[in-house]
Amino acid sequence: MSDSTTSETPLLSPVPFWVALGLPPLAFFGAWQGGWSVMLLPVFTWYLFSGLDLAVGRNTGNPDPETPDTRLKSHTAITVIWAPLQFVTLFSLIWYVPHAEHLGTAERIGLFFGVGVITGTIGINYSHELMHQRSRLERWMADILLAMVLYSHFRSEHLLVHHRWVGTPRDAVTARYNEGFYRYYPRVLFQSAVSAFRAEAGMQARRGASWGHPGNPFYRYVSLQAGMLTLAFVLGGWTAIGLFLFQAVTAIWQLELVNYVEHYGLTRQKLDNGRYEPVRPHHSWNADHKASNWLLINLQRHSDHHFKPDRRFPVLQTYPADDAPQLPFGYPIMTMAAMIPPLWRRMMNPRVHAWRARHYPGVTDWPQDAAHRA
Repeated sequence: MSDSTTSETPLLSPVPFWVALGLPPLAFFGAWQGGWSVMLLPVFTWYLFSGLDLAVGRNTGNPDPETPDTRLKSHTAITVIWAPLQFVTLFSLIWYVPHAEHLGTAERIGLFFGVGVITGTIGINYSHELMHQRSRLERWMADILLAMVLYSHFRSEHLLVHHRWVGTPRDAVTARYNEGFYRYYPRVLFQSAVSAFRAEAGMQARRGASWGHPGNPFYRYVSLQAGMLTLAFVLGGWTAIGLFLFQAVTAIWQLELVNYVEHYGLTRQKLDNGRYEPVRPHHSWNADHKASNWLLINLQRHSDHHFKPDRRFPVLQTYPADDAPQLPFGYPIMTMAAMIPPLWRRMMNPRVHAWRARHYPGVTDWPQDAAHRA
């Protein structure tokens, strides 16, 4: 890594990474107050942090990546705390809102859109951090968070497929060059579910068992998700089921917007031996915007996450432009841009071309482009 734009710095205080704890009170305030306040959650997560990124700038420093886990406990506790906190928040609102006569239909929908924004932006993101850890407690917290948005198979798809095949045609989650989000989204919903199931069936086969063996985690996924739906129905009937499903759909949409941004147009080269080159920092978009990385626990240092998947979020490294492609803004702005395909292409296609010229000057034909030409 070049030292010209990055340097080793002290470990950042855990306090900024705990900023997400301010979001559940906004959800409860919106449910109690109604009216305009039901939209506070998307306003804070999208627009406030977009503005903060512009105001406080970027963090190009890198803490010691060998920092022991014992020094990270006050940082990483937020990811374990969040699962029970989200559970209480979600199901308290599931119980309260169907019986709240002061909330109209539009207010209920607006409120649970905001709830879906945080169960996706924070909940799924934290589950992503937790599923990479060895601790059984942390992995269970990941499963519980994903069950609350009915997307449990994301764990299997992410660990067994995405990290292995990122930047190749075998990874559904890697957005192809010139593929707009509205073409990407239905494709990834279907293909990632299928690839997750096939990956787990393959794991069972390597153990000498069929896909139906009790060790297949899909049994756990289905049980946890059924439990969440049952609890919602008990607390608020069919109205609660509708609100629960709406927040889950919103959360999944938030996740896949981020997935779309993280690898758009970046491709690993197939070598002469038929294998793909190893994953390197330049196969993921990097963003070191300070405020949004507080909210997203350094998810935007995604180049390092794929390079070293076992690194915990406080010690993820950032990279200069020579080593990893850089997003012009943090995820809040980039995901909003992704919903406007012409704007997205204007922002990102020139950056993909520059990335190819830098890292693959001899490659002129990219087969993945053909199906998504404008």
